[in-house]
Amino acid sequence: MAAMIGHQEAEKAFLEGWQGGRLHHGWLLAGPQGMGKRGFAERAARFLVTHGVGGERAAMALDDRGDDTAARLVDADNHPEIIRLTRQPRDKGKELARNITIDQVRQMIRRLHLSLSLGDWRVIIVDAVDDLESDSANALLKTLEEPPARTLFLLVSHSPGRLLPTIRSRCRILRFQPVDRDVMLPWLHGLRPMLDMEEVRAIVAASGGVPGKALGLIDSDVAAMKKKLLTIAISGDPENRLREALAREVGGTSNRARLELVIDIVPGLLAEIARARPIAEIAPVLAQWDRVQRTVRDAIRGSYDGMMVGFEIGNCLAELAPRPAQTAR
Repeated sequence: MAAMIGHQEAEKAFLEGWQGGRLHHGWLLAGPQGMGKRGFAERAARFLVTHGVGGERAAMALDDRGDDTAARLVDADNHPEIIRLTRQPRDKGKELARNITIDQVRQMIRRLHLSLSLGDWRVIIVDAVDDLESDSANALLKTLEEPPARTLFLLVSHSPGRLLPTIRSRCRILRFQPVDRDVMLPWLHGLRPMLDMEEVRAIVAASGGVPGKALGLIDSDVAAMKKKLLTIAISGDPENRLREALAREVGGTSNRARLELVIDIVPGLLAEIARARPIAEIAPVLAQWDRVQRTVRDAIRGSYDGMMVGFEIGNCLAELAPRPAQTAR
């Protein structure tokens, strides 16, 4: 798995708490999906079960191996004191259940009443806490209010504002923010040195600073799609041919990934167009940005007609084409 970036401040805060012997019992890992929050939770859990209590210990890194016996159990995904709550497959199929159920939370709580069988810490990873049913969230809250000793909760959240305020208030929040472009470019180029730099720049722009999204876009030919969209914005597509081709390319359920690619690219493309224009000409670009957002929101709420969404996004871009100068009379 590719090493993620953007965890430096979170790692520092977590290790400082451990080294000072004041590690909070609940940590809310908050930020956009694709920032590597689950990966950070796994690293933090591994660190705790392989390093013990902490408190006035020498500074170290989160990936230091620690106790070899415990580390081998973690490597084998068999450490008894790491408990994970995630959505489970529905009816023994591949599709995941809609939520983390109350039964899963109750089973976790029963395990908390048992004595530690190995090491000094028990760690519960909830990925994602946004997926808890209402009853599950309330049951977890009660445990957060009166946590057992040497028990630490790592709650992954993509939408922390939608959680119960009482859950947020019981946790220390670690925020995972989008990574700066100047950091993302060399990171991605280092992972995929064979990629053309134009493609690397296009991927970084479309990712919005989210490393996981950038990795997912590597094989999507982002630069080529960006050129198609930019051609519509420059030419205005007076005969609708480019917009119709775009709609066909992203329409239908089999082309959903292409539509999502367009939706990812357009905000960054509009930002580039805005930066290239005089201040007095930025307002129309912002208006089309709002129109794109409304189109996507309405489509998600409705039937998500990919062809319609693609054509409408093309319309928004075509509106930005330079208008021919009026002939003076």
